[in-house]
Amino acid sequence: MNILYNKNSKEKKAKYTGLDLKERLVGVTRVCKVTKGRRYFSFSAIVIKGNENGLIGYGFGKSKEATDAIRKAGDRARRNVRKVCISNGTIPHEQEAKYRGARILLKPASDGTGIIAGGPIRIVLETSGLKNVLSKSKGSSNHHNIIKATIKALSKIRDVYIISKQRGISIKKVYNG
Repeated sequence: MNILYNKNSKEKKAKYTGLDLKERLVGVTRVCKVTKGRRYFSFSAIVIKGNENGLIGYGFGKSKEATDAIRKAGDRARRNVRKVCISNGTIPHEQEAKYRGARILLKPASDGTGIIAGGPIRIVLETSGLKNVLSKSKGSSNHHNIIKATIKALSKIRDVYIISKQRGISIKKVYNG
């Protein structure tokens, strides 16, 4: 696995190359543009890619053919891969995120609970490799915004090891006082 950091981007996004990512199609919709002379049909696709071990990416693609839209979405998802903190099959702490009208709440769950989520949230959580998570979607039911809010929430989650490294404190000091 090679990690290449994008220097031109405002945020630090890592480009993961040479990975075996699994692709999940969330949906394909037919879009119609009506003009004075005729109707123009095109397709829009949403694809989630992940390795089911802490990496997740999403992509949206539009084209006049459905297969081209899915291919474009898959390419964009591969370019948009991010790391997710997973501890014992669940998330370390509760996290909430908002993207436009969609609000997502993610909570850690005990072993055997499974993924309590619906629609696109379930696909994102399964593809990222999480096994036990509780979730609630509030506000908009738009698939695009729900996926973006879910991935935003997952990318904001920090593990104990990451926090201790950022603060420069050993974990033994944190637990021992």
